[in-house]
Amino acid sequence: MTGAVGVFAADDAAETTVDMDGVDVDNTKIGISIYQFADNFMTLYRTELVRYLTEDLGFNESNIVVQDGKNDQAEQTNQINNFITDKVDVMILNLVQSSSAPQVTDMCNDAGIPVVYINRQPDETESDRWASDGIKATYIGADARQSGTYQGEEILETENKGDINGDGKVSYIMVQGDPENIDAQYRTEYSVKALTDAGVETEELLLQRGDWDQAKGQQIVQDALTQFGDQVEVVFCNNDAMALGALQAIQAAGRTVGEDIYLVGVDALTDAVQNIIDGNMTGTVFNDYFGQAHGAAELAVKYLKGEEVDPVNMVDYVKVTSDNAADILELIK
Repeated sequence: MTGAVGVFAADDAAETTVDMDGVDVDNTKIGISIYQFADNFMTLYRTELVRYLTEDLGFNESNIVVQDGKNDQAEQTNQINNFITDKVDVMILNLVQSSSAPQVTDMCNDAGIPVVYINRQPDETESDRWASDGIKATYIGADARQSGTYQGEEILETENKGDINGDGKVSYIMVQGDPENIDAQYRTEYSVKALTDAGVETEELLLQRGDWDQAKGQQIVQDALTQFGDQVEVVFCNNDAMALGALQAIQAAGRTVGEDIYLVGVDALTDAVQNIIDGNMTGTVFNDYFGQAHGAAELAVKYLKGEEVDPVNMVDYVKVTSDNAADILELIK
């Protein structure tokens, strides 16, 4: 079963309608572990998550413990063990490695602690197990296939559908996050699939791992532009941090987005959205951390109330182009 969660909109920001009856907000302990505090997107996510739990739902902030997994699964597993020792009432976990979900789920289940996984989705076999075995575990996130598709559609919506030099094909470079991460895999595949499904011929000049990092994105694109020059028509980046690095390389090479190259990312970081408004990026995709953070908190509340929870809950991405970038910026800034 998959639950649907609506996209956050500005008029949804009114007072929450979540039923907190029966939840001891003063004494409930919540353990949160984020894969890496240095991640720009997850910083926005965790900040909104804690804000929503405390300001809107009324939980005592002193009982909410947020830990930095430091991109080290052993470190994070130790944090989870500490949460179990401290007898937290519910956990919200952004795993370093989604493949560790079976082990972590069993640890939490044996301790009688429900867990809400966020952002990095355990595989279908694992979520099916939660449902079939009655395990109190759930996932909330966004379908990365949708974000990749939206990136491709943003290229298709340009005047020449990405074929700047008119040679009948779109030649691109792909700056990938972590190739073991399902979001990176899906964004890489589906961005290009959107073009090919529309009948557009594509040519991959380069696919290189950038680890979601701005400096790496800059170096990869700098080297690619040196190697391939004007052949590069589109730069796909699996996230906005790498896209912002790519933009630095594009500008340093004397190229102009929207004229002789296109650039798309994912996440809708403030700087990226501003660059769309300014004409320096073609588009991005809003990874709705409002909807995801609020949904994660509300799933935790359901567990605290003893209610049934769907094993998988999805929040829609939002396409961000020059048409709506100003509205999105107003929402996120």
